[in-house]
Amino acid sequence: MARTPIMAGNWKMNLDHLEANQLVQKLAWSLGDLDHDYGKVEVAVIPPFTDLRTVQTVVDSEGLKIKYGAQDVSTHDNGAYTGEISTDMLVKLGCTYVVVGHSERREYHGESNELIGAKAKKALEAGLTPIVCCGEALEVRKEGRQVEYVVGQIDAMFAHLSGKDVASSVIAYEPIWAIGTGEVATPEDAQEVCGAIRRRIAELYDDSVADAVRIQYGGSVKSSNVVEIMAQPDVDGALVGGASLKADEFAKIVTYYK
Repeated sequence: MARTPIMAGNWKMNLDHLEANQLVQKLAWSLGDLDHDYGKVEVAVIPPFTDLRTVQTVVDSEGLKIKYGAQDVSTHDNGAYTGEISTDMLVKLGCTYVVVGHSERREYHGESNELIGAKAKKALEAGLTPIVCCGEALEVRKEGRQVEYVVGQIDAMFAHLSGKDVASSVIAYEPIWAIGTGEVATPEDAQEVCGAIRRRIAELYDDSVADAVRIQYGGSVKSSNVVEIMAQPDVDGALVGGASLKADEFAKIVTYYK
């Protein structure tokens, strides 16, 4: 099955709504200058909640093919949950994607695999596509347990998801030790774990689900290493952090195939 690669830029807690407007416009111009084929590689930006309305306005008013999504979502529909954002709010803002289980949410907010799985299911029920994150810390990597550890995360997060749910999701493998550190997993490191994830999905469901689900690599991806990473058979895109805040650099990452 031919999987369309997806490059998603996670802005994290950066850029106000004015800066968001400028970045999306510049990204669109940069991709246009590079004659990007959106049918070959899907492009998405993941801004802070406060920027989503601005991004929606730019995308809709200018007819851009850039998709967008949120950095987190609540498992609740509405009510007394101060600071939470519901799936319905994201749908009304035209979001396609929502990231769940990013390593920073796990570390700073104590999110468990079970909660992340519940968020993914909630997103899918609302018609959103979850980008479900997984990945190991440096100590796990040093012990050589990265495959065992990440597969365990997959088992726990997808325990209550159907094969159709998983096929409709995106999985982002992000080795924590390679996020924002300048360190990057080698293409072989990325393939080892992404390949293990796909094999586990086949075991949990079947080959058709494993063939359909897109698996990204995340962790200090830049234009200088993206070609080698994307050459791996089980890597279907990248979840890009800091480099996505620079329109020219992110555009080069997106157009790695040229």
